[in-house]
Amino acid sequence: MQNQIALAEYDTKSALDELLKAQIAHQKYLINQKIEDWNTAIECYVNAAKYNPELPEIYYRLAFLMWERGEIDVNMAIEQCELALKYSPECPNAYIYKGFFDRIASNYMDAEEEFKKAIDLTGFKSARPRLMLSLSILKRMGTQEVHFKDILKFLYYFISGSVMLSYDFPSLKVLLCSFKDDFSFFAYKQTGTFLENINMNKMACNLYDSAANKIGHGDIFYSRIGDIQLRSKNHMDAYLAYKNAYNANTKSKVNIMKLASLTQIYFPQMVDETIDYYNSLLELEPENSGFIYYELGHLYLKKEDRVNSISAFRLALEKDKTNPFYHNSLAYAYLKAELYEDAISHYTTAISINPDNEWTAIVCHALGSLYVEVYGNFYLAIDKYKEGINLDPKNSDIYISLGDVLMILNDIDGAIKTYCDAIKVAPDNYRAYSKAGLAFWEKNLIEEAMVSLHKSIELNPDFDIAQNNLGVIYLDGLGCASDALPLFERAIEINPSYTLAYFNAARACEILLNKTKAAEYYQMALDMNKLTQDLNEEEIRTRLHSLFEL
Repeated sequence: MQNQIALAEYDTKSALDELLKAQIAHQKYLINQKIEDWNTAIECYVNAAKYNPELPEIYYRLAFLMWERGEIDVNMAIEQCELALKYSPECPNAYIYKGFFDRIASNYMDAEEEFKKAIDLTGFKSARPRLMLSLSILKRMGTQEVHFKDILKFLYYFISGSVMLSYDFPSLKVLLCSFKDDFSFFAYKQTGTFLENINMNKMACNLYDSAANKIGHGDIFYSRIGDIQLRSKNHMDAYLAYKNAYNANTKSKVNIMKLASLTQIYFPQMVDETIDYYNSLLELEPENSGFIYYELGHLYLKKEDRVNSISAFRLALEKDKTNPFYHNSLAYAYLKAELYEDAISHYTTAISINPDNEWTAIVCHALGSLYVEVYGNFYLAIDKYKEGINLDPKNSDIYISLGDVLMILNDIDGAIKTYCDAIKVAPDNYRAYSKAGLAFWEKNLIEEAMVSLHKSIELNPDFDIAQNNLGVIYLDGLGCASDALPLFERAIEINPSYTLAYFNAARACEILLNKTKAAEYYQMALDMNKLTQDLNEEEIRTRLHSLFEL
C-alpha cells in the first residue's frame, strides 16, 4: 500500500513537471509561432495525462491549444472542458475555459452560467471570469434585441471585474484585446441600427462598410448593407453586398440563404449560381434538405431540366411524404415531362391532403385542365372544376374553365350561367365578360353579347380577343362593317400575330369594297397562318382570289 501511495505521488509530480514544460512551450509558440513549440506543448500535455489523467488542467489547456490550431472544433473543445470538470468539479479555470468555448459556439447563456460558477469559486480573485462574463453578455447583446437589464449586468460585471484586476493582473492584457474587438463590434452594430431606425440608410451603409474594413466581421456588416439595399429595392447593390458577406464567411447559412433567395427572385438569369447556393446549403443544413430540394426543383424547371427537377422534388418528398406542396410541384414536373399518370397521382395526393381550401382549389383546377388538354375527358374535368369551386367559391378562373368545357359540350345555357357566376365573384374579370359575350353570341343574344364585350374592353382596352369578337358581332350580327373594321384593326395593333383578326379585317374591307386593303389583310392572314395554323388555308386563298374575279 505504501509503495502504491508513493507511486501516485511520483506520478503527480511528473505530471506537473510535464505541465510546466507544456506551458513554457505554449508560451514560446504564442511568441514565435513555430510549429515545433506547438508539437512540444502537445507532447508534454499528453505525457502529463499519462502520469496523472485526473489533472483537469491537462484537458482544458490541451483543448485550447488544439482548437487554436484548428485541430479540433469548438464542440470537441467543450467536451474536453467537461472532462476536466468531471475530474475536478471545483476547478474555476475549467469553468472559465468551458465558458470561453461556449461563447465561441454562440451558446451565450451556457457561457454565462459557467463564468458565474467560476466567480463563485474564486471570490475576490474573480476579475477574469467577471470580465469574461461581461464580454459574453456584450457578445450576446450584439446578436439580439438589447434589454436594459442586460446593459446593467454588463456594466456590473465589467466594473466589478475591472476593480478586482489588482488581484488578477496577468489576465488584463489578454482581456483588453478581446474587449477591444467585441466592444467595437457592439458599438458599430448599435450605431448602425440607430441610423437605420431614423431612415439614415446611406450613413448606416457607410458605417457598416467602414466597420467591415476596420474590425472585420464582414459577414455581418456587409449582410446588413445588403438588407438595407434590398429594402430600398436596389437589388444589384443588395446582391453585391451579400456577395461580400459570403466571401467573408462562406459557411454563413444566413447569408447563403439571402443570396439564394435574392438571385432566385430578382435575377432569374443567374439560375446556375442560385443552384450552387442551394447546393452549398445542402451541405450546411442537411436537416433542412426537404425545403432546399423543393427550391432546387423549381430552379431546374426554369432551366427546363425535367430530369433533375423530378429528382429534386422526389428527394424533397423523401424528407416529408405528407407535404402537399411537394406533391403538387412533383406533379407539375411530371406533367412537363409528359408523364401524365404520375402527374395525376401526385395532384390527387396533394388534393387529398388539402392544407388550405384556396390552394387546393388551384390544384383541382390544374388537374381538371390536365384531363381536358391531355385526355379530352371533359366529364372528369367538370368533376374536378366543381370540386375546386366547392373549396373556393370565389375563384373566378375555375368558373371560366368550367364554362369553357360546357361550351365544348354545347351546353350553352350552362356555360352562360357559369360565366355569369364568375362575374359575380369577380366583377373586374375582363376575361369572364368576354367569355360570356361569346356564349351570348352563340345563343343569338346579340344585345347581351355586345354589352358583355364592351364591358370587357372597358376593363381592359388591350384585350385583343374581346376587340376581335365585338368586331365579329358588328360585322356578322349587325352588318356594320364600318363599325367592325376599327375593332379588328385595334386587335391587330394589340397583337400583330392575330391571324383571325387579319382575316376578319379583310372580310370587313371586302364588304366596304376596299379590295386593295382586303387583299392586303387576306395576304397577312395567309402568311401569319403558316405560323399559327389557326384557320383553313384554302379558305383564305379562295377569298383572296375571289377578290379579283370578274
